Amino acid sequence: MKLRIQIYNLIGVLVFSNMAFGQLLNKTMDDDNSKFTNIGNIGLALSNYGVYGNGLRNLTQANHPPSCEYPSGSGIEHLFVGGLWIGGFKKDNINSNSKVGPFVTTGAVDASSLISGRNGGFEFTNTPGSRMVERSNLLESRYYNPNAISHQDFVMDFHDTSLVYSNGAVISEHDPLGIGVHHETYCWNFPFADFFVIMNYTIKNLSGKYLDSVYVGLWTDAVVRNTKITTSTNTAFFSHGGNGYSDSMRIAYEYDADGDVGFTDSYFGMLYLGSTPESVPYSIVGTDTIQSTSFNSWTHNNTADPNFFAPSSEVQRYGKLQGYFGGTNRYNKGINPADLRIPSNRSILISHGYFKNIAPGDSINVVYAILCAKKSGNDIAKNDSREQRQNLYNNADWALRAYFGNDKNRDGIIDPSEDLFGDGKNHRYILPAPPNVPVVKVIPESNKATIYWDKRAEASIDPISGKKDFGGYKIYRTQSGFDLNLNNTIANSLVLLAQMDSAGVAGYNNGFKTVELAEPVTFPGDTTKYYYKYEVNNLLNGWQYLFSVTAFDKGDEVNNLSPLESSYLANLQRILPGVKAVEEASAQVGVYPNPYYGNAIWDGTSERLRKIYFYNLPADCEITIYTLAGDVVKRIHHDVTSNGSDVRWFNQYASDGKQKFAGGEHAWDLITNNDQAIATGLYLFAVKNNKDGNIKTGKFLVVK
Repeated sequence: MKLRIQIYNLIGVLVFSNMAFGQLLNKTMDDDNSKFTNIGNIGLALSNYGVYGNGLRNLTQANHPPSCEYPSGSGIEHLFVGGLWIGGFKKDNINSNSKVGPFVTTGAVDASSLISGRNGGFEFTNTPGSRMVERSNLLESRYYNPNAISHQDFVMDFHDTSLVYSNGAVISEHDPLGIGVHHETYCWNFPFADFFVIMNYTIKNLSGKYLDSVYVGLWTDAVVRNTKITTSTNTAFFSHGGNGYSDSMRIAYEYDADGDVGFTDSYFGMLYLGSTPESVPYSIVGTDTIQSTSFNSWTHNNTADPNFFAPSSEVQRYGKLQGYFGGTNRYNKGINPADLRIPSNRSILISHGYFKNIAPGDSINVVYAILCAKKSGNDIAKNDSREQRQNLYNNADWALRAYFGNDKNRDGIIDPSEDLFGDGKNHRYILPAPPNVPVVKVIPESNKATIYWDKRAEASIDPISGKKDFGGYKIYRTQSGFDLNLNNTIANSLVLLAQMDSAGVAGYNNGFKTVELAEPVTFPGDTTKYYYKYEVNNLLNGWQYLFSVTAFDKGDEVNNLSPLESSYLANLQRILPGVKAVEEASAQVGVYPNPYYGNAIWDGTSERLRKIYFYNLPADCEITIYTLAGDVVKRIHHDVTSNGSDVRWFNQYASDGKQKFAGGEHAWDLITNNDQAIATGLYLFAVKNNKDGNIKTGKFLVVK
């Protein structure tokens, strides 16, 4: 076995326990896999040992590390696990004609292949005490760092030079190339750029040998599944993938090839962006001219297929990095793309090379992007037409635009019109920017929400035009019950509630008088000055609503940019209207809905996704529910920070855990202290005010 891993094969499928990868692989070292991208619309779990994705662990828990979830909050996750692959040869000096190898260091491989005796994977380690560092170029972020590249950077280092883990376990059959990797990831919350994560790898030769004919790739076990609908404990979870590759865009992708309702409109992609220095542009094999970027795919747990076999040796892995499926067959050259559209459980690999030589102490830089997109057009969902891939290609182009920065025509030369900083240099990772995101505060009340926001957006300067180009604000909200449709995303659930324009902007031209306060207001514990206020009435108590305020600019005709709008996700507020905490002795506590008929309209699809609310509660109290015989069914502690948000309903429909309650209500899932669902019947309850000892009572009826 390559590693001593604790994996259990349930009906031929991996079922992971709730352990970190470091524990899962039994390698007790300073692994850091707690971080994930959460600034934009794509959530990708990361690690500082060459692995990304979380193995679909902890799917039933709130705030589990997302395994390339897109869109945010949808439950649609796009990969099982992935990792960096680096392969090459070693030689004593640059002029030597003799070389040994190949050697391939893999961040991750198909983990279940280890059970069947095939080898490889999880070969990067890190320095004791090593941790990922988060930083941001957003001034309001607690991770603000002037050296940050994007709205959310993660910075980490790892290497392949260790032969053992820190617990003494041997990394079986690991023959290091002798490399160190500095890995940085970048992502943004701009609506036009919140669907990709840039993976920037700087690879240094730490050995005393020359590295020859080096390839660098990303391997991924992609799985396009809705984790809110389909569980990971059966083979059906993994066996629906179709694959493809665009050699013109240099993007490998996967999609749901079965057309299952709920997640058929989603693409996962791995895009090659560039390298420094440039690799050998192409190679000649027989009569074929082989381009520098290659694609490969193979079937899970496959040992027999001559083309789609899972590689089990260094020679086979190096061949996959070169783009060879089997023999001299390559994608579109002996491999029919249609065969990859047949639903299956596959791995995909995109690689770039070769880099002819890396001298001792020298480095190369290779940059990829991981991205997602929704299918476009009206073709059948299970198809993979050019029209359906248009959003994928558009999103890929935005990632390329970020990578090339001010080199707008992407020719490697900074023309005078591209020299934004007057230094003749290529500044990468520059994107046009909408106005700064407003700071928003939403206060829930009974049947009402009041929205406040500041005016920092109005001082924004666009990095491309250098002008203050603020245009106005938009207020969005969801409708009651939006969360119960698992096919919905936040993006398609938000509706425009109001828009306010500054002078000279095409639109309503209505200014800000209706929302501007005479004087800014602040709130306890919050030093932000809020200049604007908007009230929303006729909301339903106990239902969940999302609100957001965005800022948009005037566009840029010179640079052919339409008006840009800030991210609705960056200040998204999740509230549940209800009554505030009530201390008056005369106020009667109550329950709604009462009677409760199962299922209530806001319930989910299972017994544990029910809920009722107690209301008119004091700020600090204890709720006790009894049967008519006086037996205690449930005791609940309530305060203004604990409102029942730990019940399963909120894990399912508000998994970010950031919902706000009014303070005088508490949700209960009708589950007893003994973890059993209550039966039909009449129940009594008592509410004890912990401040003054006053007790109020009531009753409610449950009909199932």
